[in-house]
Amino acid sequence: MTISRFANDKARQRYHAVYDELLDWPLPHEDLTVETSFGPTYVRRSGSGAGEPLVLLHGLATTSLVWQRFVADIGRDHVLYAVDSMGEAGRSVQTRPITDHQDNADWLAEVLAGLGHDRYHLVGLSRGGWLALNQAIRSPGRVARVTAFDPGGFMESMNTGRLYLFTGLAVMLMPAFLRRRVKPDGKYGVFVDPLLRSLVLAGLGFQMKIFVLSHFGDDELRSISVPTRVVLAGKGSVHDAAEATARLARLAPDAEVVTVDVVHGLGLVVPPLLREHVTACESRTA
Repeated sequence: MTISRFANDKARQRYHAVYDELLDWPLPHEDLTVETSFGPTYVRRSGSGAGEPLVLLHGLATTSLVWQRFVADIGRDHVLYAVDSMGEAGRSVQTRPITDHQDNADWLAEVLAGLGHDRYHLVGLSRGGWLALNQAIRSPGRVARVTAFDPGGFMESMNTGRLYLFTGLAVMLMPAFLRRRVKPDGKYGVFVDPLLRSLVLAGLGFQMKIFVLSHFGDDELRSISVPTRVVLAGKGSVHDAAEATARLARLAPDAEVVTVDVVHGLGLVVPPLLREHVTACESRTA
């Protein structure tokens, strides 16, 4: 495995132009660069208040921008750190291979250390949820708690996830008159979201070479010791919510698991749900 990078300078410039055009963060913010042994990591700091600092971890290929429609409310009483995940298209620049679970955890641990707080509430969507749970499993030192929205890692076969993503990319590439037939609240609705579609298509010139995620083993789930809330999409696209709920109840009984009657995607983190589940997780103690 080598290093993720843009195919050439033109691809990088084109992607960053799209990224900058889409940026519409709803709060005053500061651009941070956290140096890590895996490369400089881009973090957007915003918000204020006495709540635990929230680290926002996005889904695959969507960057920190995916949060911008949803964080104005939660940022009134929390400092927010929205991260561009290492090894994906975005503002972070990978310089060292990320080959397994531990590399992902080591990278994020260095980011958390560099941000300067003792403890954080990790909030992740999809792959970001996997990153948050993986951190709680492998490097929980600075993890106060985790709220994971439909995290990866619960499908029985990685092929299920790959098929979902490949089909979604095909949806993104369809002519506009066909895309209009895709229901926003349907299984592939997330792939016709204008912001996500723009980012993913602009990122086709990016060569991703990282360990993305894998199925959580039984012993891994048993090891979770921080307060954890897992919010599953009831209309599952990549896993069976009932099976995931039963498995977590058996292996991580202290984790709270709730199911929302939506599909995998942005409907899980609309402001009322984001506020509800972050607040519920904050009320828990280890």
